[in-house]
Amino acid sequence: MSNISYYTEEGLKKLRDELKQLKDIERPNASRAIAEARDKGDLSENAEYDAAKEAQGMLEMKISKLEETLAGARLIDESQLDSSKALVLSTVKIKNQTNGMEMTYTLVADGEADLSSGKISVNSPIGKGLLGKSVGEVAEVQVPNGVMKFDVLEISR
Repeated sequence: MSNISYYTEEGLKKLRDELKQLKDIERPNASRAIAEARDKGDLSENAEYDAAKEAQGMLEMKISKLEETLAGARLIDESQLDSSKALVLSTVKIKNQTNGMEMTYTLVADGEADLSSGKISVNSPIGKGLLGKSVGEVAEVQVPNGVMKFDVLEISR
């Protein structure tokens, strides 16, 4: 079963570039490191060889995971999105009912989430709470110490 994730054109390009980097540069470097370690003699007591093989295994696992993510990746047609509800790529301004603090987040796919630039995953607790909400509704977000309530003030693209 493939997990489908939705990405912007920028996010999809970033994933493809990372995969290309891993396959075209990192993979040959790992093979070279193994060959150099193998040339140093007895493999049974060669820690450098073991470390190089371990690094190659981790790299291959990362490549495989990235390929799996890309296989389930779908490009979002931003022109077709409804701006009356909070969806993927919506920029949502919310107000915390408890402390009155206002925040603005853009809902994005997991791979594009970056809190420092205001992008949160649709699979994060706040992201899940905001999905499908309209302006004026209250989003209830389950957090470890209870439920936080946010007023949805504004939704834009």
